[in-house]
Amino acid sequence: MTTRRTLLKSAAAMGAITVLPFRAGAAEHSGNTFPTDGGEIVVHPVSHASMWMETPAGVIYVDPVGDASDYEDAPDPDLILITHEHGDHYAPELLAEISAGKTQMIANPAVYDMMPDEMKAMTQSIANGDSTDALGIDIEAIPAYNITEGRENFHPQGRDNGYILNIDGVRVYISGDTEGTPEMRALEDIDVAFVCMNLPFTMGAEQAADAVAEFSPAYVYPYHYRGRDGGTQDPEAFTRMLSDAGAETEVKMGEWYPGGLG
Repeated sequence: MTTRRTLLKSAAAMGAITVLPFRAGAAEHSGNTFPTDGGEIVVHPVSHASMWMETPAGVIYVDPVGDASDYEDAPDPDLILITHEHGDHYAPELLAEISAGKTQMIANPAVYDMMPDEMKAMTQSIANGDSTDALGIDIEAIPAYNITEGRENFHPQGRDNGYILNIDGVRVYISGDTEGTPEMRALEDIDVAFVCMNLPFTMGAEQAADAVAEFSPAYVYPYHYRGRDGGTQDPEAFTRMLSDAGAETEVKMGEWYPGGLG
């Protein structure tokens, strides 16, 4: 039986999936390209937790923060996903600058409650376990929270979202800020995953690799890996740990920190 994972791996072997660096503000955008039943998904890292994706359904921004100039060469967003309220994920002033008349937004209830009325009018609020449709894409809200004693207040259970997007048969998981929760480990049939790892706020590379090995996506991007007080995690170490665990997942590296990790 031919599976989506088989098709993606075959495309990679034939060169249909490319690995090209992306620097925010570049004149020509490039990135990692994944085939779907209806076209291609192209991933464009911006910085830390922020990215945008070209998809057959439209342009999707995820947790856009920073300056509007970081997005000046990107198309206007058709959809913006917001995982939670922290300043490296939610920037209301920037959202007001970069959203266009067509833009839809999806946010967790805590962020939705913070929004000005005009922004609420273009936003769907979905909580952990809820699902919705935007741009013809099925979107599920996956719980994102801390499970390690002493870290629970960073991301309390029940507040923040991760997301699964089903884009023309390709399932994309965006972790948001979380640890390797039971809900993450129970994910199935994920084709492309974006998994955070930074201390003390989320999880270290070892816990991230262990969780990814369990739910076994076809591809994973480590992202959101610059932490505080030496808490930066090494994506290369994450890759080695995943390989040592015998995982079949292929690690993709995005240029999340163009200026370096210092």
